[in-house]
Amino acid sequence: MGLFSRSRKNDDATAVVTAVAEAPASLQDLSHLSGNYVIDTVHSEIGFSVRHAMVTNVRGAFTEYEGLLKLDGADPAASSAEIAIKVASIDTKQAQRDEHLRTGDFFAVEAHPEITFRSTSAQRRGDDTFRLVGDLTIKGVTKPVVLDLTYTGSAKDAYGVDRVGFEGGTTIDRTEWGLTYNAALETGGVLIGEKVKLNFDISAVKAA
Repeated sequence: MGLFSRSRKNDDATAVVTAVAEAPASLQDLSHLSGNYVIDTVHSEIGFSVRHAMVTNVRGAFTEYEGLLKLDGADPAASSAEIAIKVASIDTKQAQRDEHLRTGDFFAVEAHPEITFRSTSAQRRGDDTFRLVGDLTIKGVTKPVVLDLTYTGSAKDAYGVDRVGFEGGTTIDRTEWGLTYNAALETGGVLIGEKVKLNFDISAVKAA
Protein backbone atom coordinates (compact mmCIF):
# COMPACT_ATOMS: atom_id res chain seq x y z
CA MET A 1 0.00 0.00 0.00
CA GLY A 2 1.23 3.45 -0.77
CA LEU A 3 1.84 6.19 1.77
CA PHE A 4 -1.75 7.40 1.32
CA SER A 5 -4.92 5.51 0.59
CA ARG A 6 -6.65 6.16 -2.74
CA SER A 7 -9.23 8.49 -1.20
CA ARG A 8 -6.53 10.40 0.68
CA LYS A 9 -4.57 10.84 -2.57
CA ASN A 10 -7.62 12.23 -4.29
CA ASP A 11 -8.33 14.58 -1.41
CA ASP A 12 -4.75 15.85 -1.38
CA ALA A 13 -4.70 16.31 -5.15
CA THR A 14 -7.90 18.29 -4.96
CA ALA A 15 -6.46 20.42 -2.17
CA VAL A 16 -3.32 21.16 -4.20
CA VAL A 17 -5.32 22.11 -7.29
CA THR A 18 -7.59 24.32 -5.19
CA ALA A 19 -4.61 26.02 -3.53
CA VAL A 20 -2.98 26.72 -6.88
CA ALA A 21 -6.22 28.10 -8.30
CA GLU A 22 -6.71 30.37 -5.31
CA ALA A 23 -3.12 31.58 -5.08
CA PRO A 24 -2.68 35.13 -6.40
CA ALA A 25 -0.65 35.49 -9.56
CA SER A 26 2.69 37.22 -9.09
CA LEU A 27 2.45 40.89 -9.94
CA GLN A 28 4.75 42.52 -12.45
CA ASP A 29 7.46 44.72 -10.98
CA LEU A 30 6.51 48.38 -11.40
CA SER A 31 9.25 49.87 -9.25
CA HIS A 32 10.74 51.56 -12.33
CA LEU A 33 7.70 53.84 -12.48
CA SER A 34 8.49 55.56 -9.19
CA GLY A 35 8.78 59.33 -9.48
CA ASN A 36 6.87 62.53 -10.07
CA TYR A 37 4.94 62.99 -13.30
CA VAL A 38 3.13 65.86 -15.04
CA ILE A 39 0.03 65.11 -17.11
CA ASP A 40 0.65 65.75 -20.81
CA THR A 41 -2.59 67.47 -21.81
CA VAL A 42 -1.78 67.24 -25.52
CA HIS A 43 -1.91 63.45 -25.34
CA SER A 44 -4.54 63.02 -22.62
CA GLU A 45 -8.29 63.50 -22.31
CA ILE A 46 -10.65 64.15 -19.42
CA GLY A 47 -14.13 63.50 -20.71
CA PHE A 48 -17.67 62.79 -19.59
CA SER A 49 -20.97 61.46 -20.89
CA VAL A 50 -24.56 61.93 -19.69
CA ARG A 51 -27.94 60.65 -20.84
CA HIS A 52 -29.89 63.12 -23.00
CA ALA A 53 -33.66 63.09 -23.61
CA MET A 54 -33.79 59.52 -22.24
CA VAL A 55 -32.55 58.06 -25.54
CA THR A 56 -28.90 58.86 -26.17
CA ASN A 57 -25.71 60.19 -24.59
CA VAL A 58 -24.08 63.59 -24.89
CA ARG A 59 -20.30 63.42 -24.66
CA GLY A 60 -17.89 66.19 -23.88
CA ALA A 61 -14.46 66.99 -22.51
CA PHE A 62 -12.49 69.64 -20.67
CA THR A 63 -9.65 70.94 -22.80
CA GLU A 64 -7.70 72.90 -20.17
CA TYR A 65 -6.38 71.23 -17.03
CA GLU A 66 -3.20 70.33 -15.21
CA GLY A 67 -2.26 67.44 -13.03
CA LEU A 68 0.52 65.86 -11.02
CA LEU A 69 1.08 62.19 -10.26
CA LYS A 70 3.38 60.86 -7.58
CA LEU A 71 3.97 57.19 -8.33
CA ASP A 72 5.59 54.69 -6.01
CA GLY A 73 5.89 51.46 -7.98
CA ALA A 74 7.29 49.52 -5.02
CA ASP A 75 4.60 50.74 -2.61
CA PRO A 76 1.51 51.83 -4.62
CA ALA A 77 -0.29 52.87 -1.44
CA ALA A 78 2.19 55.76 -1.21
CA SER A 79 1.15 57.08 -4.64
CA SER A 80 -1.05 60.16 -5.09
CA ALA A 81 -2.66 62.34 -7.74
CA GLU A 82 -3.94 65.91 -8.09
CA ILE A 83 -5.88 67.39 -11.00
CA ALA A 84 -7.26 70.93 -11.53
CA ILE A 85 -9.68 71.48 -14.43
CA LYS A 86 -10.66 74.84 -15.95
CA VAL A 87 -14.44 74.53 -16.13
CA ALA A 88 -14.73 77.24 -18.82
CA SER A 89 -12.90 74.90 -21.20
CA ILE A 90 -15.89 72.53 -21.38
CA ASP A 91 -16.53 71.35 -24.94
CA THR A 92 -19.54 69.29 -26.06
CA LYS A 93 -19.18 70.30 -29.74
CA GLN A 94 -22.20 72.61 -29.45
CA ALA A 95 -21.42 76.24 -28.56
CA GLN A 96 -24.87 77.19 -27.26
CA ARG A 97 -24.98 74.20 -24.95
CA ASP A 98 -21.45 74.91 -23.71
CA GLU A 99 -22.42 78.49 -22.83
CA HIS A 100 -25.44 77.23 -20.89
CA LEU A 101 -23.23 74.79 -18.98
CA ARG A 102 -21.01 77.68 -17.88
CA THR A 103 -23.94 79.57 -16.31
CA GLY A 104 -25.43 79.32 -12.84
CA ASP A 105 -27.86 76.66 -14.05
CA PHE A 106 -24.90 74.30 -14.09
CA PHE A 107 -21.26 75.04 -13.22
CA ALA A 108 -21.42 78.76 -12.38
CA VAL A 109 -17.97 79.27 -13.87
CA GLU A 110 -17.41 82.83 -12.61
CA ALA A 111 -17.89 81.79 -8.98
CA HIS A 112 -16.36 78.31 -9.31
CA PRO A 113 -13.78 78.34 -12.10
CA GLU A 114 -12.16 74.99 -11.26
CA ILE A 115 -13.02 71.36 -10.68
CA THR A 116 -10.41 69.62 -8.55
CA PHE A 117 -9.56 66.07 -7.56
CA ARG A 118 -7.09 65.20 -4.81
CA SER A 119 -6.46 61.58 -3.93
CA THR A 120 -6.59 60.45 -0.31
CA SER A 121 -5.56 56.81 -0.79
CA ALA A 122 -4.25 54.47 -3.48
CA GLN A 123 -4.43 50.71 -3.88
CA ARG A 124 -3.08 48.19 -6.37
CA ARG A 125 -5.85 45.68 -7.09
CA GLY A 126 -4.26 43.52 -9.77
CA ASP A 127 -1.37 43.23 -12.17
CA ASP A 128 -2.33 46.43 -13.99
CA THR A 129 -5.37 47.73 -12.08
CA PHE A 130 -5.43 50.42 -9.42
CA ARG A 131 -7.99 52.24 -7.31
CA LEU A 132 -7.73 55.87 -6.23
CA VAL A 133 -10.02 57.28 -3.57
CA GLY A 134 -10.11 61.05 -3.34
CA ASP A 135 -12.01 64.29 -2.92
CA LEU A 136 -13.79 65.68 -5.97
CA THR A 137 -14.77 69.35 -5.72
CA ILE A 138 -17.37 70.77 -8.13
CA LYS A 139 -19.19 74.06 -7.68
CA GLY A 140 -17.81 74.45 -4.17
CA VAL A 141 -19.02 71.02 -3.02
CA THR A 142 -16.48 68.37 -2.03
CA LYS A 143 -17.36 64.68 -1.89
CA PRO A 144 -15.35 61.45 -2.00
CA VAL A 145 -15.20 59.41 -5.20
CA VAL A 146 -13.52 56.19 -6.28
CA LEU A 147 -11.54 56.02 -9.53
CA ASP A 148 -10.73 52.62 -11.00
CA LEU A 149 -7.76 52.85 -13.35
CA THR A 150 -5.87 50.53 -15.66
CA TYR A 151 -2.13 50.92 -16.19
CA THR A 152 -1.73 50.97 -19.98
CA GLY A 153 2.07 50.94 -20.15
CA SER A 154 5.23 52.98 -20.00
CA ALA A 155 7.93 53.91 -22.50
CA LYS A 156 10.71 56.32 -23.30
CA ASP A 157 9.36 58.43 -26.14
CA ALA A 158 11.15 59.78 -29.22
CA TYR A 159 12.44 62.73 -27.19
CA GLY A 160 13.95 60.54 -24.49
CA VAL A 161 11.21 61.36 -21.98
CA ASP A 162 9.82 58.68 -19.66
CA ARG A 163 6.08 58.40 -20.18
CA VAL A 164 3.36 56.42 -18.36
CA GLY A 165 -0.31 55.86 -19.18
CA PHE A 166 -3.51 55.16 -17.26
CA GLU A 167 -7.16 55.00 -18.27
CA GLY A 168 -10.39 54.56 -16.35
CA GLY A 169 -13.02 56.55 -14.56
CA THR A 170 -16.06 56.60 -12.32
CA THR A 171 -19.77 57.44 -12.33
CA ILE A 172 -21.21 60.19 -10.15
CA ASP A 173 -24.65 61.63 -9.40
CA ARG A 174 -24.34 65.25 -10.52
CA THR A 175 -27.12 66.41 -8.18
CA GLU A 176 -24.89 65.63 -5.18
CA TRP A 177 -22.60 68.46 -6.34
CA GLY A 178 -25.43 70.96 -6.81
CA LEU A 179 -25.88 70.39 -10.57
CA THR A 180 -29.64 69.97 -10.36
CA TYR A 181 -30.92 71.77 -13.47
CA ASN A 182 -33.36 69.74 -15.57
CA ALA A 183 -36.45 69.97 -17.75
CA ALA A 184 -39.42 67.61 -18.08
CA LEU A 185 -40.16 65.93 -21.40
CA GLU A 186 -43.68 65.90 -22.83
CA THR A 187 -43.44 62.16 -23.29
CA GLY A 188 -42.30 61.61 -19.70
CA GLY A 189 -38.91 61.57 -18.07
CA VAL A 190 -36.36 64.37 -18.00
CA LEU A 191 -34.03 66.03 -20.47
CA ILE A 192 -30.75 65.32 -18.65
CA GLY A 193 -29.74 62.22 -16.75
CA GLU A 194 -28.46 62.52 -13.20
CA LYS A 195 -25.69 59.94 -13.63
CA VAL A 196 -22.52 61.26 -15.27
CA LYS A 197 -19.67 59.03 -16.40
CA LEU A 198 -16.23 60.61 -15.95
CA ASN A 199 -13.49 59.21 -18.18
CA PHE A 200 -9.74 59.66 -17.84
CA ASP A 201 -7.23 58.76 -20.54
CA ILE A 202 -3.96 59.96 -19.11
CA SER A 203 -0.45 60.19 -20.50
CA ALA A 204 2.06 61.67 -18.04
CA VAL A 205 5.73 62.52 -18.40
CA LYS A 206 8.32 62.11 -15.71
CA ALA A 207 9.61 65.32 -14.19
CA ALA A 208 13.32 65.96 -14.62
